[in-house]
Amino acid sequence: MAEEKDRTNEVEEELEQEAKQETEAAQEGKEDAAAESAQEGPTPKEEKKEKKKKDKKQDALKEKIEELEDRVKRQMAEFENFRKRTEKEKTAMFETGAKSVIEKILPVVDNFERGLASIPEGEQEGAVAQGMQMIYKQLMTELENLDVKPIPAVGEEFNPDFHNAVMQVESEEFESGVVAQELQKGYTYREGVVRHSMVAVVQ
Repeated sequence: MAEEKDRTNEVEEELEQEAKQETEAAQEGKEDAAAESAQEGPTPKEEKKEKKKKDKKQDALKEKIEELEDRVKRQMAEFENFRKRTEKEKTAMFETGAKSVIEKILPVVDNFERGLASIPEGEQEGAVAQGMQMIYKQLMTELENLDVKPIPAVGEEFNPDFHNAVMQVESEEFESGVVAQELQKGYTYREGVVRHSMVAVVQ
């Protein structure tokens, strides 16, 4: 009786030992499967999630690049406008400065013309008269090179854009409304009037 009981205990121990071994083997198999699954890479769901994340990042980068390109284009356009505006202002300042200098030179031209007109006929061939004439011609040549031109007056129809009428006169030579006498010569600079002609107009 005692022997049968011992035998039964031995069988139970063997069965428990086998069950324990099978459980350990199953656990090891699960761990190996998990390790293999990890080595094989992400699942389709994980891949889709990763791709979506990557696409979102690329879209954000593309949007940033477009924003920077737009900013660069705007800055280039602003710079071009600034350059044109500066060039225009520079030209206007130059024109204003040149016109101011010409206005100051014109009285000198007037005095030369008065001086030459006052020289007696017998002295016009003298050295002083010839020297004045040469300087006057040089001055007028330089003014012409700067595009400074005298305004036609005598015999021309009165034009308020170019002529300043200070008196009216009677004339048998010219018709009414025509400039009969030039009292002070006027000049233009690049198609703009520097000084109006001071004239007498036939009434």
